[in-house]
Amino acid sequence: MKLVIQSHSLTQDQAQHIAQLAGSSAVEAIESSPFPAFRLLGSHVVSRDAVAAYCDENAIDYAYIDPAKKLCDFGLVVMDMDSTLINIECIDEIADMLGIKHKVAEITERSMRGELDFAQSLRERVALLAGLDQSALGRVYEERLQLNPGAERMLQAAHAAGIKSLLVSGGFTFFTERLQTRLNLTQAHANLLEIVDGKLTGKVASSILDAQAKQDWLIKLRTELGLRPEQVIALGDGANDLKMLGEAGVGIAYHAKPIVRQQAAYALTHVGLDGLLNWFA
Repeated sequence: MKLVIQSHSLTQDQAQHIAQLAGSSAVEAIESSPFPAFRLLGSHVVSRDAVAAYCDENAIDYAYIDPAKKLCDFGLVVMDMDSTLINIECIDEIADMLGIKHKVAEITERSMRGELDFAQSLRERVALLAGLDQSALGRVYEERLQLNPGAERMLQAAHAAGIKSLLVSGGFTFFTERLQTRLNLTQAHANLLEIVDGKLTGKVASSILDAQAKQDWLIKLRTELGLRPEQVIALGDGANDLKMLGEAGVGIAYHAKPIVRQQAAYALTHVGLDGLLNWFA
C-alpha cells in the first residue's frame, strides 16, 4: 500500500515524520497537486493508528491506497450536492429569503447527523417555504451557490479519463439541473418542488429522494455501465449518503459529519474535492 498525505499547510518535515511513523521507504512529492501532497511508499499497516493520530492532530488528510490503482481504472463518480459538490445547503438559503434560515438549518443539521428521518424532515422544511416566490430559487443559485474547492478540476480530470458522473441529491432539481449543464454531468437526480402560480406550495411534487434512492441510482447506473463496485467513487457528507458510499469501492466522507467519517472507508476533511486525484496520481 502507498500512503497519500495532503494539506494546504503540509511541510516536508511533517511528511518525513509521517514516513517514520508509517515505516515508509520513500517520500515523493506529488508534483501535479496544486497544494502540498506526498506519496509514501512501503507504508506498514501496523502503524496506521500512529499515522491517524498525528494527521488528525495536524489537520492532514491521509489515505492508504493500492499503488497499482489509477484514475482510469474507475468508470463512475457519484456525488451528493449540498455541502459536497457545492458550498451551501440550498434549502437553508431558500429559507433565508423568508427570514427563517435558523429554524430550517437546525432541522437540516440534525437530519445530516442522522438524528431525524430524512424524508420526514425534508417535508417539514419544505412546508415552511410555502408562499415564497419561485424567483428566490434563482437568487440562491446566482448569489449564494458556489462550487466547493477542487470540484471543477476533479470533474474535468474524471471526464478526461472516461469516467461518467452522477449527481444525486436530497435537494432540488432546480439546482441539480443547472449544475448538470454547467459541469457536463452524465446524470442528475433530486426532488422536485411543487410550484403553482409562481409560488412554492410547501410540498414536494415527487417521491422523496432519500438515502435508499441515492443508493438505488448508483446501483442502476453502475449496472447500466457494466461496472464492478470497485470501479465506483462516491462522495458525500451527511447520514443520508452512507448507503451510497457503502456501494462504492471508494466511498469518501467529504468534510463530513462525524457519523459519516466514522463509517466511510476514506475521508477528505482538509483539502478540496480534487484531493482524490492525488490518491491515483
